[in-house]
Amino acid sequence: MHLRLIPSRAAVAVVGAAALASAVALLAGVPAGWVSAAAGACAAGGLLWALVDLWHTRRSWARAPLRLERRLPQALALGVPRELVLNVVNPATLGWRGTVFDEPDGTLDFDGLPRAFRLPARRRIELRYRVTPRRRGPVRFGCTQLRLRSRGGSFEWLQVLGEPQALHVYPNFAAVARYAWLAGDRRLSQIGIKTYAQRGEGTDFKQLADYQSGDPVRHIDWKATLRHNRPIVRQFQDERDQCVLFLLDCGRRMRADEGAQSADGGHFDQALNALMLLTHVALKEGDEVGALTFGHAPGQQRRFAPRKGVVTLNAMMARLYDIEPGTDHSDYLEAARDVMKLQRKRALVIMLTNFRDEDAAELAPALKLMRTRHLVLVASLRERVLREIAGQPLGMAEQAVEVAGAHWFEQARRDAFRRVTGQDALSVDVEPRDLPVALVNRYHAVKRSRLL
Repeated sequence: MHLRLIPSRAAVAVVGAAALASAVALLAGVPAGWVSAAAGACAAGGLLWALVDLWHTRRSWARAPLRLERRLPQALALGVPRELVLNVVNPATLGWRGTVFDEPDGTLDFDGLPRAFRLPARRRIELRYRVTPRRRGPVRFGCTQLRLRSRGGSFEWLQVLGEPQALHVYPNFAAVARYAWLAGDRRLSQIGIKTYAQRGEGTDFKQLADYQSGDPVRHIDWKATLRHNRPIVRQFQDERDQCVLFLLDCGRRMRADEGAQSADGGHFDQALNALMLLTHVALKEGDEVGALTFGHAPGQQRRFAPRKGVVTLNAMMARLYDIEPGTDHSDYLEAARDVMKLQRKRALVIMLTNFRDEDAAELAPALKLMRTRHLVLVASLRERVLREIAGQPLGMAEQAVEVAGAHWFEQARRDAFRRVTGQDALSVDVEPRDLPVALVNRYHAVKRSRLL
C-alpha cells in the first residue's frame, strides 16, 4: 500500500521547538558539541517514533480500512440546491480522526467541504454537504479523499476511497410542478394563467366530476346528481390529437445570461423551462408534442418526433437536457425548410428565439414559408437590462443618454418584430421570466379559438 505522507502540525511544531532550543543554547554559550549531541539524540528519537507510528498506522489500516458510501439522488435540477450524504464506516477497534473532501464536478457550487470528523471504533457517521448545479448536462463525482491523522500524531496521510459516479443535471421542473398543483385547485390565475370561457357547446365530453364553485349550472348532470346525492357536472375538453412543435434556437443570441440576478439561469435555460411547462400542458390536453433545434454547427441538430403519452416529457428532456447554445449564426430559413420537410401534419409551431431588428430580412421569409401549412408563434426573449436602464432616474447627463438609447433600441426592436410577425396577435416578445405563462396563455387561446 502506497502512503502519501504529510507532516502533521504537531510534528512541525516539535521540530521548530527543537531548532529554537538549539539556537537559544548556542547563543547562551553552551558548547556546540553538546548542542549537536542533544539535537542528534532528539532527531533519532523523533525518527524512531515516526517509524513506529508509521508501522502501527499502516498495520491498523490493513486490518480494517474505513469504508465509504456516497448517496446520490437519481438526478439534479438546474439551480436547485441538493444535500448529498457521505457515510464513513469504521469496522476497526480503534478510532480515526481526519478530514474528508469529496470531488464534485467543476460545474457544481458546493458548501460544507472539506469536513473534519472524529470516528469512534465500530461506528459510522454521516457527513453532509450541499451542491447547486449551475449548468445542465452530465456531471461527474470523483473519488473521495481522506486525510487521516496517524496513530501517534506525527503525520497525516492521504487515502482515496470510493469510485467515480456520474449524474445528469436536468432543467428545473419547479414551474411544471407548481402548475400541476395550482391546476388541481383551480388557482392558475395566481401565476397569470388566463381561463377562457367555452366557445359554444360543441366541445367533446370528457368526464363527470363533483360540482365546484364557478362551474356553469347548465353543465350539471341531474341524473348523476340524483344518483350520488351531490351535485355532479359534465366536464368538456377541447379537440385533441393536435400537434405542437417547438423550434428551439441554439445560436449565439441565446447565449444571453443575466448572471446572478437570474436564479433560473440564462435565456436558453429559461426557454427550456417554458418549453417543459407548455409540453406538460399540451400533453394533458391530449395533444402530441415534438421539438427541433437549429442554429448549431453542422451535424449537431436535435430532433424529437411528436408523440403523446405520460412519458413524453421525460423522453423529451432526456433528448434535450444537455444541449447548449453555440456561437453559430441561426439560419431561420433553413430551419423553416427543415420544419416543412419533417412535419407534414399541420401543427402549432412555436419558435423560441432572441430576435433583433437586423434579423428581420431572414426571419420574414421563414415565417412566410412555414405559415403555408402551419400555425406559427414566434416567442422572442427580451433582455431585462433594457427595462432597467430605461427606468433608471435621470441624475446626470450620461444617464439621460443611456435612457434615451435604451428607449430607442427597444422601440426599434418592437417595430421590427411587429413588421416581421405581421401584427400576429399570437407572437410574444417578453422577458424570460414571463415566457412560460405567456406561452401557456397563447396555447389556450389557440385551443379555444380552434385555429388548428
